[in-house]
Amino acid sequence: MKQNPKTGALEAFDFEHLAKAVPELERFNTDIYTLQFSPPIDSSDMSPEKWVELSQIIVSNYDAYDGFVVLHGTDTMAYTASALSFMLENLDKPVVLTGSQLPIGQLRTDGKENLITAIEIAMAKHEDGSAVVPEVCIYFSGRLLRGNRTTKRDCDYFNAFDSYNFPPLAQAGCDISYRHDLILHHPHAALAPHYSYNPNVVVFSLFPGIQERLVRHVFEMPDLKGVVMRSFGSGNAPHKPWLLDCMSMAAKRDVTIVNITQCATGSVCMNRYEAGLQLLNCGVISGHDSTVEAAVTKLMFLLGQYRDAAIVRQLMGQSLCGEITV
Repeated sequence: MKQNPKTGALEAFDFEHLAKAVPELERFNTDIYTLQFSPPIDSSDMSPEKWVELSQIIVSNYDAYDGFVVLHGTDTMAYTASALSFMLENLDKPVVLTGSQLPIGQLRTDGKENLITAIEIAMAKHEDGSAVVPEVCIYFSGRLLRGNRTTKRDCDYFNAFDSYNFPPLAQAGCDISYRHDLILHHPHAALAPHYSYNPNVVVFSLFPGIQERLVRHVFEMPDLKGVVMRSFGSGNAPHKPWLLDCMSMAAKRDVTIVNITQCATGSVCMNRYEAGLQLLNCGVISGHDSTVEAAVTKLMFLLGQYRDAAIVRQLMGQSLCGEITV
């Protein structure tokens, strides 16, 4: 983003002026090609259609470049990173998303360091020529995080993102220190892009005092295909017969209900307490330690790939690209 000098409002940045805003890019010993959406969009307007467009841009340019850096607004960056991780199966080149908390034209912007380091990471190779980080990642404020493990945690400070249930893939200080033991690799596998999504999914949070009539309205929507349910603690829900009935009836209609915790850290374990075990009996499946962003995009992705709800439920419980710990 950049700041309008007349109104003070933040507006989409024209990337044709990128080199002027970040003259340090000329010091890279590599060719950098830029492409932007026309017109540019605010990240609040991100959608599955834009994820498809973005992944198609990467795929169509895949053989021509060593890596890709996606400049993205912070509000939905974790959703986009999660979505791309599922869409770009067998990725063997870096796709690094980054952005800034302050517009890149401001003196104290964090955008310059984030951009420069993201490019350096996207360029990094082993001695055999293979990419150091062949994953979809987010680089922000000195840390490289797996994209589908990341969530935005702060809207005021530079350290805007965190990966609560998985360590950083790299730390950037005077040097960039990589955790090679954590980084995914897909040797001898060709890139397999996927472009189908089914967005008929809702995020549903439990809370004390939740009302039956409203919940039934959600679960009985005719086009509903998936629910990401944010439950209490390690996957618990109130002992309310009507709530269990709503979920049971939806599951019988092949609606996939995924249980993730409202806690920032930890994992769902529905067989730990009776309050969670009752959900298993209703056909609810565990989302393990998934972020909201990863659970939503993974569910949309799988529903777009498979018509069989049993397959969707099975794959939601598996780690496809490092998004959950099972």
